[in-house]
Amino acid sequence: MVSGPLPTRPAKAAEVRRMFSAIARRYDLLNHLLSLNRDRAWRRAAVDRLVGGGAPTGIYLDACAGTFDLAVELATRASFAGDVLAFDFAYPMLAAGRGKLPGRRILPACADALHVPLADASVDGARVAFGVRNLSDLDSGLRELARVIRPGGRVVILEFTTPGWQPFRALYLWYFRTILPRIGRAISRHDSAYSYLPTSVLDFPEPRELARRLSAAGFDAVRWDSKTGGIVAIHAGERALR
Repeated sequence: MVSGPLPTRPAKAAEVRRMFSAIARRYDLLNHLLSLNRDRAWRRAAVDRLVGGGAPTGIYLDACAGTFDLAVELATRASFAGDVLAFDFAYPMLAAGRGKLPGRRILPACADALHVPLADASVDGARVAFGVRNLSDLDSGLRELARVIRPGGRVVILEFTTPGWQPFRALYLWYFRTILPRIGRAISRHDSAYSYLPTSVLDFPEPRELARRLSAAGFDAVRWDSKTGGIVAIHAGERALR
């Protein structure tokens, strides 16, 4: 397993792009397998937070879109009548998911979440699933989301965290540090991608700190809840009106 500090900003960005490009073809399979298929329910819950039980129209950004699973979850809602902009800076991830797009109102683009090619206040909401943890500058990425969301629009972030209660925490960390990297390495045939995953999660801010940083970036009414015993957290907030 990779240990020690994660790479600094330029090196991390290049490494993350190379890594996700290399595992793109097996990314969906490993997501479903390593989460015991819980990732589908987590994405449904994240979209529920975004739409808030309504029938949304307008334009919604899926930053760090990967292979489009989150974009598809929104676009296929019966009540959804808008468009989804699905951006990711690793083109092979977008290419791996392109079979999910025909007939759906999803517009893909190869674009960096730290430099979103959109005007200020140009989208009605945004969400990120398992992506902000990989940004080379988390606070800049959160501010960029705030920049492109219209005042009052909603942001939703689905991200891994670590369970807080024992004995589940100990069991989970054993699986996360020992078993998951071995399975990921065997199936993805990538030496370090699934060692990077636990390292990046353990180094990522806890939910309360992420909520604070979302508030500092320009979001109001930030709240979060945990799923599956604290394996993931879903944060939601509204772009400040000021």
